[in-house]
Amino acid sequence: MDKESGLICDQTVTMTSARAANYPAQLRRIKFFDKETNKTLEFLTNNFELPALTIAKLYKQRWQVELFFKWIKQHLRIKAFFGTSKNAVETQIWIAISVYLLIAIIKKTLKLEESLYTLSQIFSISLFERTQNLRDFIKQNYKNKTTESDETYSLFDS
Repeated sequence: MDKESGLICDQTVTMTSARAANYPAQLRRIKFFDKETNKTLEFLTNNFELPALTIAKLYKQRWQVELFFKWIKQHLRIKAFFGTSKNAVETQIWIAISVYLLIAIIKKTLKLEESLYTLSQIFSISLFERTQNLRDFIKQNYKNKTTESDETYSLFDS
């Protein structure tokens, strides 16, 4: 084991189970200790060209991408994509992220206690209703506990 890099082993293995027919004859097994998470990670790959440490780092970054998409599914309200080209998908993701950030800014600015999810639900059903004061609307309909001394913000000019 290389304590500095975290690489534990780099081996060539052969799968012997009945299901192994679907895999290449030989695979590369890389075991890596991640200091940041204090976990041992094990990877199987058919790439024998790249250094073992590079493969470990690639898989670790791939996991970060997976976590990012999991976050997108959990937090952004994207039910279906209207277009399937790379540009269409990227545009829709950027729009959803922008809306999420705008809701977070509203939450912080108005010092609201509701979760971002709750606020997004409120906005999705009441976005086009004429409401004089967003804070009052949320307070009346969702029992927000803000003090009367807080500033009020008008959505529309009277």
